[in-house]
Amino acid sequence: MDPPASPPAASPVLPERERRFIERQRVGRLATADRAAAPHVVPVCFALSGDALYVTVDEKPKRRPGAPLKRLRNIAENPAAAIVFDRYDEDWSRLGWVMLRGRAEILAAGPEHDAAQALLRARYPQLAPMRLADRPVIALRIARTVSWGDLSAEG
Repeated sequence: MDPPASPPAASPVLPERERRFIERQRVGRLATADRAAAPHVVPVCFALSGDALYVTVDEKPKRRPGAPLKRLRNIAENPAAAIVFDRYDEDWSRLGWVMLRGRAEILAAGPEHDAAQALLRARYPQLAPMRLADRPVIALRIARTVSWGDLSAEG
């Protein structure tokens, strides 16, 4: 009797092809929803580390100074979140996108918060003069990756 077949190897949560595509992007579109599932999408700067994606709340002027941002309120009510990275081209054979889905959490302080801020500063020189130590970081715990189209560097 033959031994049972081994199950197929599990693919990483964020495959290398999709990771490379994301790392070439400068901005993603973060989608959150409140407890009533009303969506909210905003463009964000980001940094990847392992199976986590980080977004800082920087010092750029906000719509309502002093009020908690809608994305932070949404995550507190409903941690399900997604972020999309896309490339548009008039040659539609070069279109491509990657969507990451997972649970978001707000990091107010601590070693992971500080490491995330350092990654974000390294990726975006515009953050260098900003005081980020007391600013929250959104950590998206990547659970699922979906992609489509041409994700090559040449695309």
